Amino acid sequence: MASIRPPAVAGMFYPADPDELRQQVQSLLAAARSDPLNQPLSDQPKALIVPHAGYLYSGATAARAYALLQPWRQIIRRVVLLGPNHRVPLRGLAAPSWDGFASPLGTIPVDQSALAQLEDLPQVQCSDPPHLLEHALEVQLPFLQCTLENFQLVPLVVGQADARAVAEVLDRLWDGPETLVVVSSDLSHFLHDSQARPTDQHTAQAILTLEASLRGEQACGAMPINGLLRSARHHHLEPRCLELCNSSRSTGDRERVVGYGAFVLLPEHKS
Repeated sequence: MASIRPPAVAGMFYPADPDELRQQVQSLLAAARSDPLNQPLSDQPKALIVPHAGYLYSGATAARAYALLQPWRQIIRRVVLLGPNHRVPLRGLAAPSWDGFASPLGTIPVDQSALAQLEDLPQVQCSDPPHLLEHALEVQLPFLQCTLENFQLVPLVVGQADARAVAEVLDRLWDGPETLVVVSSDLSHFLHDSQARPTDQHTAQAILTLEASLRGEQACGAMPINGLLRSARHHHLEPRCLELCNSSRSTGDRERVVGYGAFVLLPEHKS
C-alpha cells in the first residue's frame, strides 16, 4: 500500500475545499497572465524562486512565476522542490520516505528513482519529520497541480547546508527540459516597511547577480537559494525578478512586514 504525506496546512495557508482551492489558484494565475508586466517567455524556465506564505499574502506573487509555465505544462515531468525547515532542526537535506504528497487537489507521486540518485550523498538523509508539518513545500503543490500536467515530485527540506552541498544535489538532478527546480522562500521578516524594502532590494540584487551568499535574515530559504544560485552560475542561467513586494500590500500593516519575491531563471543568452 502506498504511503502518502497528507496536507498539514490546508484550511490555514490555502483553502481545504478542492473546488474553492482550484478556483483561487486559477484566478491568481489568470490575473498574473493578464498583467502586461508579465511578458510571455521565449525560453523555458529552468528554475523558480517563489514565496510560501498564505495565499492571501503571497499567492499573487507566486502566481507571477507559475503563470510562465503554461507553454511547457506538457514538457515538465519532474519538479525538484526545495524549501527551508521551519519546524524541525535539520543538518543537511531531508528526503521523504512517502510515495506521494497530497493536497486537496490530489496526490503527486514522489520520483523514487531521482531520490535513489542521491543516496550516496552524505548531506542527504531520508527523514519524514522535517516534512510532516512543513508548509514551505506544501503551499507550492496546488500551484504546480494547476500549471503542470503529469509530473513527479522530488521534495527536499533544506536545513543547515552550504551552497556547495545543495548545488551538488541539484546538479545530480539537473537533466533537461523535463526537470524544473522550484525553491520556496520568503524574504525579510518582521521589519518595518521602510527597512524591509531596501533590504529585499539588496537580496533581489544578490539573486540577480548569482551571489550565493544570502543569510537567513535576508531569506528564510537562504540555504536552498544559495545552492540554486551556485548551480545556476555553473549552468549559465540568467535570473529575472518578476515581482518584489511585502505583506503590507494585503494587510495594510507597515510595522512588521514579510517580504515576498518571485524570480525565474532562464538559459543565458550569449551575445
